[in-house]
Amino acid sequence: MAIYGTALLCICVIAGMIVGKFLGALLHLDPKVNVGGVGFAMLLLICLTDWLRRRGAMRPPTEAGILFWSSIYIPVVVAMAASQDVRSAVTGGPAAILAGVLSVLCCLALVPVISRMGRTDDSLD
Repeated sequence: MAIYGTALLCICVIAGMIVGKFLGALLHLDPKVNVGGVGFAMLLLICLTDWLRRRGAMRPPTEAGILFWSSIYIPVVVAMAASQDVRSAVTGGPAAILAGVLSVLCCLALVPVISRMGRTDDSLD
């Protein structure tokens, strides 16, 4: 079951890395810098699986495989974030601080939107 959904996860990771590299280049950072690529990949994976589920294109084995990968994906992201050198990011300039503050603000702004996803009008009591 775990192999199902792997292609979708790989597509999301590659797209997220491209967006992260583009954002790093847009901010005039080192060409090796990837700004939020894993986070963009997670958001893309969530949106694509929701879109496929709504269209009825998600088969149960694929959904179970994506659920498996999603459940191990978050600890991997946390481990990757914990291993980054925070001191050099903070002393590296205002771009890192600005990116962190903006990402937190965007996440806070999206909490109500995400909490409404999947609800029907009857469940809004």
